[in-house]
Amino acid sequence: MSATLAAENSAWAVVGGGALGLTLAMRLAQRGIRVTLLEAAPTVGGLASPWRLGGADSGEADSGETPVEWDRFYHVTLLSDLHLRGILGELDLEADMKWAETKTGFFTNGQLYSMSNSLEFLKFPPLTLVEKIRLGLTIFYASKIKNWRKLEGVSVSDWLLKHSGRGVFEKIWLPLLRAKLGEPYRDTSAAFIWAHINRMYSARRSGLKKEMFGYVPGGYASVLRSWTAKLESLGVEVHASAAVESVSSGDSGVDVRLASGETSRFANVVFTTPSSTIAQACPQLSASEAKRFRDVRYLGIVCASLLVKKPISPYYVTNITDDWVPLTAVIEMTNIVDREELNGYSLVYLPKYVPSDDPLFKMSDDELRERWLSTLEKMYPHFSRDQVAAFRVARARQVMALPTLNYSQRLPPMKTSVPGVWGVNSAHILKGNLNVNETIQIAEDAVTGVLAPAIAESLRCQFSVVSC
Repeated sequence: MSATLAAENSAWAVVGGGALGLTLAMRLAQRGIRVTLLEAAPTVGGLASPWRLGGADSGEADSGETPVEWDRFYHVTLLSDLHLRGILGELDLEADMKWAETKTGFFTNGQLYSMSNSLEFLKFPPLTLVEKIRLGLTIFYASKIKNWRKLEGVSVSDWLLKHSGRGVFEKIWLPLLRAKLGEPYRDTSAAFIWAHINRMYSARRSGLKKEMFGYVPGGYASVLRSWTAKLESLGVEVHASAAVESVSSGDSGVDVRLASGETSRFANVVFTTPSSTIAQACPQLSASEAKRFRDVRYLGIVCASLLVKKPISPYYVTNITDDWVPLTAVIEMTNIVDREELNGYSLVYLPKYVPSDDPLFKMSDDELRERWLSTLEKMYPHFSRDQVAAFRVARARQVMALPTLNYSQRLPPMKTSVPGVWGVNSAHILKGNLNVNETIQIAEDAVTGVLAPAIAESLRCQFSVVSC
């Protein structure tokens, strides 16, 4: 990055190279804006970035096989993910997608059950017939709700107790809430469960009435290679290992200082990073505004990726209600992804969502390996740890903004009080849960909405003979 950018009063910087930042950079460039993308990590992709499993990175003895490159965290595409599928279409990848009908498992009372269709739901032993009816009606009712803002003022536990009853709540909802959110579920609004149900129902509104999940061959490594090439073809300057230390707005633009000491000036700077990092990087925010950014609470994730010699189960996701299991779920990606792409192995994710200050982040990989593999051996009697060919742990402290009570009323606006500085991040997902499709939609809406006047002004300056 060079100081010569200081003379380009129409240039923009996008801070953060996840799916949201990549979408923003692409849409701005397509409108004729000069864009620089700044990513703190060595590669773009954020939570969708890939890594290698096996070989020298496996934590096991090097087998000599070619390492598997796949996503650090688990991702799939639903038929209803139209924003993501639109991007994949622009990257000439959508036609290559592979689709599979998925199955869902439930681990409860020490037993594994299939919950993949209506008949299996009716046979589900832990619930009485009345409880099954109440659970089904709750899900159906939530799928029909349009005014989600009313749900923001009601706690998720109170809402579920009211509609499902105590039996369903204690047997199903409460264990799932604790597995997904931990104790912060107590502060979470009913909009959280509405968003989750609404997304899954949308996946079935295609008329197929099936859960069809898809992926791009090669995973997000393929997507990000094509996406980066697209940006470069549009003239976007992509800088990795470029952590932003601070921004300062003045009469002639916004000065961006990197952790390396380099500085450049832009007309506008759009942060797509977690809210607390925006408050830290922008000292010109008012005290009350900075507090709103810092007050956004995040869940983090500690997630192990395993290459296993044999499949563990036929389910893409196994939901867990037993509180002795220290996992949010068991995700077996190879029930969607062809094992040939994974050197014949089964790829299993073991995620645990926790608050960003949870002690789990301090546990070593060896400690997590022992805890989680012993758990799998108890859950699946046919599984043994000698089947594991690779085990690697990914950690991220700020993943999902918690939709706490009256969340949208306390969320800081995308347009900050500092001229030329914007905060467009996943915390602004109000009608859904965190996933790639939702983050892309945030970017799309921002470009056609809150950012539109600034885009128009930049284009006017860019093509004007008079200095702006």
